[in-house]
Amino acid sequence: MDIVFASNNQHKLREAREILSDYRILSLAEIGFCSEIEENKSSIEENAMEKVRAVRPYTDKIIIADDTGLFVEALKGAPGVYSARYAGEQATFADNNKKLLKALEKEQNRNAVFKCAVALQMPDGSEKIFAGETRGSIAAECVGEHGFGYDPVFFVEALGKTYAQMTEEEKNHCSHRAQALFALRDFFDELVK
Repeated sequence: MDIVFASNNQHKLREAREILSDYRILSLAEIGFCSEIEENKSSIEENAMEKVRAVRPYTDKIIIADDTGLFVEALKGAPGVYSARYAGEQATFADNNKKLLKALEKEQNRNAVFKCAVALQMPDGSEKIFAGETRGSIAAECVGEHGFGYDPVFFVEALGKTYAQMTEEEKNHCSHRAQALFALRDFFDELVK
């Protein structure tokens, strides 16, 4: 079964291909979609759904898309839906991490939750959202060499390390995106029974 993942982000595609290994995951580039999809909705669920809807005219296959947000308690849920552009529209991962660490410099409460929404649209137009979340805290500095985005600052107490210190296998068992993708995989497995 072919599934279009509405992304060209190689990190996300690798995670999805690992977890959904029984299915063929195609990137946007592989279906010839090269437009920019705006993420201007007020929730990660709406942003994810917007992506699948934007891609629908380009394929008759199953489409999935994700949106993720890091919600920090002391910052009243920021960066939240603006996580990818927290330090500005052209911000790098390093810029976003630097701004976050600066915002929490004198803060004792560093509790945070990473949330992911994976939207699904079937060829018949039916839609569904799969959610995942991981609770953790924001480290005092960037730690670790792996991953992307906020991985170097997101510390998972249960494993005693940041996402960026985890192997791909470890992260694919506990991450917010992994949880949403596992739920999606269960859905697909039921479909093909």
